[in-house]
Parts: sequence; C-alpha cells; structure tokens
Amino acid sequence: MRRLVTIFLLFFSCGSYVINRGNVIRISGSDTMRLLVSKWAAEFREANPGIDIRIKSEGTANGIRALISGKADICAASRPLRAAEVRTIAEKYNKIGMSTLVAKDALSIYINPENPLRNLTLDQLEKIFQGEVTNWSAVGGLDEPILVLTRSSDSGTYLYFREHILGGDSFTDAAVEKDRTAEIVATVLENRNAIGYGGLAYGEKIIHCYVNGVAPTIENVKNDSYPIIRYLYLFTIEKPQGIVKQFIDWVLKDGQKIVDDVGYIPLW
Repeated sequence: MRRLVTIFLLFFSCGSYVINRGNVIRISGSDTMRLLVSKWAAEFREANPGIDIRIKSEGTANGIRALISGKADICAASRPLRAAEVRTIAEKYNKIGMSTLVAKDALSIYINPENPLRNLTLDQLEKIFQGEVTNWSAVGGLDEPILVLTRSSDSGTYLYFREHILGGDSFTDAAVEKDRTAEIVATVLENRNAIGYGGLAYGEKIIHCYVNGVAPTIENVKNDSYPIIRYLYLFTIEKPQGIVKQFIDWVLKDGQKIVDDVGYIPLW
C-alpha cells in the first residue's frame, strides 16, 4: 500500500534519538484529533493487547514540544511543522523529523441553532474574527452583538485559522479563548450570538455554517469544493521503528475506517 507521507530527509550524521523500546506508545498533541486518536488507541489496544497507548491532547504546539523533549513518541498535529520547530529538532537531534499524513479535515464554522444565518463568506469571517464586524445585522443576521470564540495560541487549529482566514493578522481583542474544541461547542450551544470554529467531527447539535455557499460535508471536502480544508498529521523525530511503526502502519491501513467512522475524511 502506498503511504501518503511527507518525509523530511534525515541528513545529519551525528546525534541520536532514544526510541521507545517498551510496550507503551506516548501520543501528545492536537485537541482537534482527540476523538480520532482516542478511537485509534482503543481499537489498536484491542487488536494488540500487549501494547498500551497513553494520550495527551493539549494542542499541537504542546505536542511538538513534548515530542522534542522526549516526553512523547508521536505528536498528533492539525498543522504542518513550522520552520522554527524543524530547526529546534535539527539542533537537538541532528535530524529534521518525519511527518505522516493520516486524515483530511474541514475547518468548520460553528453557530447556534437559533441564529438564523446559515452562510458566511470568507471575507465576512475575516471581518468577524478580526473585530471589524461586531453585530450580526452587518452580515444579514439579528441586531445583536457577536461573541467571538477562538482556541488558544498553542492550538494548531488556531494557527491554521489565523493564517488561512485572517491572512496572518490577529484575532479581535474581544475574542474569548477556549482550550478545547468541546468548550467552544458548549459555549456556542449556550449562546445564540456566539461563533467559533473547529474540526468537522465535533458538535452534532450545533450548526456547521456554509462558507461561500458550500456546506462543510464530507463529500464537499473530498471534492475540494469546501474552501477551508486541511490535513492531519502524525509527527515523529525519525523514521518510525518498533511498536511506533506498527501503530502508524495500522493507522494508514485499518485505522482509515475509523477516520471515516469518527467523521473525518480518510486518505483513500
């Protein structure tokens, strides 16, 4: 089976990385991938009862830090490695890491079911999240103030949204930060004027807003018509070996059915 992987070549001759030789795989990283990684871990444990998987979902940036410090064997990430992170890995390990694509995701815009709006343009989203538009009436909604919700700056989803929707500019100072996607979903459900964002697999009871007239559905992600699409990754310091390789190989084969079951888009 052909693996969809992005491999950063290991080009230094010195330095070393201590590979996990036991029966525990430590995965740290993306909150967006929390549901997916937890399901992968449960299914993999069942198929391989001698192997344990320990998960921390504290954001992509924290996961990368855990990987670099040796506290994680795998980082689950909702964005690519940044140049500074690759440089840090190179300086510490004389390697620049390996990245494996494991799923495709839509970045969904969450609104309350009582909000009459069902579609926003990318331009309107930029103005809302930057604070230029502060009342729903300015985009065709009710004459009520907009409550903007965002993830913390450690989140890969936060960085993706800032880079791709805000053009690298800052979020409005009035934005309320939430550590987890589930907290954004809960707040949107509690407040009809709230708006937030996160992975497509979250928030069954909220409205996943159309963007530029296109629904954030699995089919529209597959055909690339939905405008906010990204890949999800597993990072390792070097080419996976042992039980880490066993797990990642399983994710790319049997684990792709779980990607579909959870609500993300499998690679094939």
